[in-house]
Amino acid sequence: MISRRIIRTKVLQILYAYYSSEEKSIPQSEKEFFFSINKTYDLYHYLMLLLIEVADYSERVIEIKQNKHFPTEEEKNPNRKFLNNKMIHLLRINIPLLNYLKREKLSWVNHPELIKELYLFLTESDLYAAYMKTPASSFQEDKHFIDDVFSKVFLIFEDLHQVLEEQSIYWNDDIDFVVTMISKTIRKFEEERGPNQSLLPTFKDEDDRNFARELLRKSIINQNELREIIHNNSQNWDIERIAFVDILIMQLALSEFIYFPTIPTKVTMNEYIELSKFYSTEKSRNFINGILDKALKDLKLENKIKKTGRGLIGETD
Repeated sequence: MISRRIIRTKVLQILYAYYSSEEKSIPQSEKEFFFSINKTYDLYHYLMLLLIEVADYSERVIEIKQNKHFPTEEEKNPNRKFLNNKMIHLLRINIPLLNYLKREKLSWVNHPELIKELYLFLTESDLYAAYMKTPASSFQEDKHFIDDVFSKVFLIFEDLHQVLEEQSIYWNDDIDFVVTMISKTIRKFEEERGPNQSLLPTFKDEDDRNFARELLRKSIINQNELREIIHNNSQNWDIERIAFVDILIMQLALSEFIYFPTIPTKVTMNEYIELSKFYSTEKSRNFINGILDKALKDLKLENKIKKTGRGLIGETD
């Protein structure tokens, strides 16, 4: 499920591309945005497939060692705990995952070396050693281990990042988001439900899909008004010298303040300050925080902030 934080990040990226393009088209930018989201959803399935591929490689290693002329006792009777991991088994037989991989033609067949290196990186880790110490495990232990494999092995394996970047420009910043999605998926799985367990949807609901579309549209359509607010609240700064990405972050935040009545201003403020940590300097973050805080107070005084819905009482105070 693509979170609103991912949506905001993707909208920022598409907004930057929109203003960088000679031919500015809102419909084309929307198309590009949803294509980017779909690529993130591809990666969600692609990384789960990678885990299965690593397990398959593990099985081949065991078979090769057993077929040696003089295998050791350990090679004759290998520890199959990883290979028999119940969470991997559930992913291996998961019908929604298999159907998606087949439909989108996702495969690691062209990356055998990556699979080998990732397997070696995993098996040399303290995480793997601790897991393999005991021959048996519960389903909960298996789930916890696989969750850790994604967050503590896949996420830090630099060769994987490089391969993903080479395959798609849309995956450059996505792996952290996607590992979080996979973690949520793993925690939802139940052993007794077998192959039909559902995966996360692309969007949580239609509201999130509409939020994405409207955030992009309103930020562009109302550009002049939003930029004027930024200008009026940065009198001590030369607007031409403010980093362009900082302006876009504030433009999006102001859009949410004004045009999205069900989103609390505190949520918006926190989300875009968090976003600025990745796309701006520390100096820029403080600047963005100060400008947005000042603009928000002025907008409330001008009665331009109208929030409705549960939990939003006092938003205009």
